[in-house]
Amino acid sequence: MACFGLTVVRHAETRYNKDKILQGQGVDEPLSDIGFRQADAAGVFLSNVKFTHVFSSDLLRAKQTAATIIGKNKFGKDLEIKYDARLRERKYGVAEGRPLTDLKAMAKAAGEQCPSFTPSGGETLNEVRERARDFFEFLCQLAVEAGQKEQEVHSAASNSLGTSEVKLVFPWTNHCSEPELNSNGGASKLLDANILVVSHGAYMRNWIGYFVSDLKCTLPTTLTKSQLSSVSPNTGVSHFIIKLDNENILRPEINCVCLNQDSHLVGVSAECVAPKMF
Repeated sequence: MACFGLTVVRHAETRYNKDKILQGQGVDEPLSDIGFRQADAAGVFLSNVKFTHVFSSDLLRAKQTAATIIGKNKFGKDLEIKYDARLRERKYGVAEGRPLTDLKAMAKAAGEQCPSFTPSGGETLNEVRERARDFFEFLCQLAVEAGQKEQEVHSAASNSLGTSEVKLVFPWTNHCSEPELNSNGGASKLLDANILVVSHGAYMRNWIGYFVSDLKCTLPTTLTKSQLSSVSPNTGVSHFIIKLDNENILRPEINCVCLNQDSHLVGVSAECVAPKMF
C-alpha cells in the first residue's frame, strides 16, 4: 500500500483579489505587495517540511507563490516546480476581469445561485471537478511509482526520495490532531511521496468537494459546514494523508488533517483573510 502527503496552498493575494474582481484564467495578475508578504509567511510556515514534488498552476499568481514558498524551504534547493494547466482557476468566461457583484447579478438574472451558475464562456463545476479528478489520479499514480522506486533502492546507502532519512516536521500538528504522525513530529508511516500543490480558490473548493462527496474523505471533527464550503484565504494551507491500495489506486483512503489553515497570516496584514466569495 502506498501512502503520500498532499499539501495544497491557495496562491497569495493580487490587487484583483483585494478589489473582489474575478480573475479566472483570462486575467493573469501578479501578486500584490501584501501577496508577496503572505507567500513569504507561508514559506516560513512550511520551511521545515521536506517535499518530494512540487506542482503549481501555470498562472502567474500561483507561480510566484510557489517560487516564494520553495525559496524559503530548507530542502527546496533542488526541487523543480512543475506547472500544470489542470491546476488553473475555474474559467469564468465573460465575467473575468469584472467585479464579483457582476457575476452575482448574472446568476440572479438567470434564476440561479453562485457558485453553481456558469457565465457564458465559463466552465461548469463538473468540468472543474473533472480537471481536479484527472490531476489527483495523476498524483496517485506518481505516489505508487515513487513507492516502487523506493522499494527497489531500499538496500542502497541513500534513499532517492529521502523521506525515510528525514523527519517530516508538519507545522499544523500544533493545531490539528494527526493520526499519521507520532509525538515527535515525524511520520509514523514513511510517506512514499510528500507533494506540494499551489492552486486557486474556486478550483480548490471544487477539488475538496470531490474528495468529500466522491472519495469520502475523513474530515477534522471540529470542521463546520461553513468552513467546508468557504473559499480558502490567500495562502491558506490544507493537508491530507492519502493511502492507496496498489490494486485499485482509484479508491484511496483520504484523511484531511487541516483545511485552509491560516495561522501563519497573523500579523502579516489585516487584509490577508479573504471573505467568503459566495
